[in-house]
Amino acid sequence: MIPLFQQEAEAPPQATPQRQSFVQTLLDLDTWTVKLVDWLPKLGNALLVLAVFWIAYRVSRRPVAIFLRRAHLQEALVKLLVDQIYRWIVFGFAIIMAAAQLGIDITAAIAGVGVAGLAIGFAAQDSLANVIAGLVIFWDKPFRVGDWITSQDHHGKVAEINMRTTRIRTRQNTYVIVPNKDIINSVVINHSLYGDVRVDIPIGIAYKEDVRAARRVILAAMGSIDLIEEGRSEVVMASLGSSSIDLSLRVWVEDAVHEKRARFQCLEAAKIALDEAGIEIPYPHLQLFLETLRPPAVDALREVLAARGPSE
Repeated sequence: MIPLFQQEAEAPPQATPQRQSFVQTLLDLDTWTVKLVDWLPKLGNALLVLAVFWIAYRVSRRPVAIFLRRAHLQEALVKLLVDQIYRWIVFGFAIIMAAAQLGIDITAAIAGVGVAGLAIGFAAQDSLANVIAGLVIFWDKPFRVGDWITSQDHHGKVAEINMRTTRIRTRQNTYVIVPNKDIINSVVINHSLYGDVRVDIPIGIAYKEDVRAARRVILAAMGSIDLIEEGRSEVVMASLGSSSIDLSLRVWVEDAVHEKRARFQCLEAAKIALDEAGIEIPYPHLQLFLETLRPPAVDALREVLAARGPSE
């Protein structure tokens, strides 16, 4: 039986001329060889640029660091500027120059980076404020790494200063990380800036005691304290309090690291010496004086009762 309508076999899809040209280009080794030969000099120039900038950084980093140290910048700031900022600037220029050698148009990329940087700047205002505050700390030098400072109720040794935070190691061996902008906007006490530190210790004695005798007893007790400087202690009258004569024991220590320990030892030695000498250290108290009062009304009442005589 012969079918009335014989279906024609479908012809395979023919590739378009553009597709054939693209495929042929991919498979054409001669074309790739020509492009590779044409591209190799550009790659070599880009690698040469990177090598030159790397050598320039390695050679120049030491003179730059010496120059910054001679400008009396802190060592932490010198390391930050040389090992991070200066390095990234040099290699940033190296990447731009190398991309130009490869024929890459970096104008649009730079514009995009600028717009992205602006957006990031608005989103990270606090971080930028801390970075600026860090630069102020490095430039103004209110303290250095190793100094003992007090800031925002935190007392300790400055362990590290970086662009965003200042890190303090307290006497409790805790690590306090303070944002730089908080350091700049608060009062900072540097206990190590001028070397010797004076420690003022308040001591009160009773009003009946002799101030001169108390002074001799306290100063004699300071001879047993090794942390304080010999011959520089003094006892002065600070004020006349409501229930005591307020004295101030002033001693000097060579290093701020001994400040707290010297205070504790001096206070204990003074207390023991005053107790052994029989000098009273009073505690706050209130003394009341009562006088006998004879109001006129009471006297009048007594006269009336006396006139009436004894009651039945």
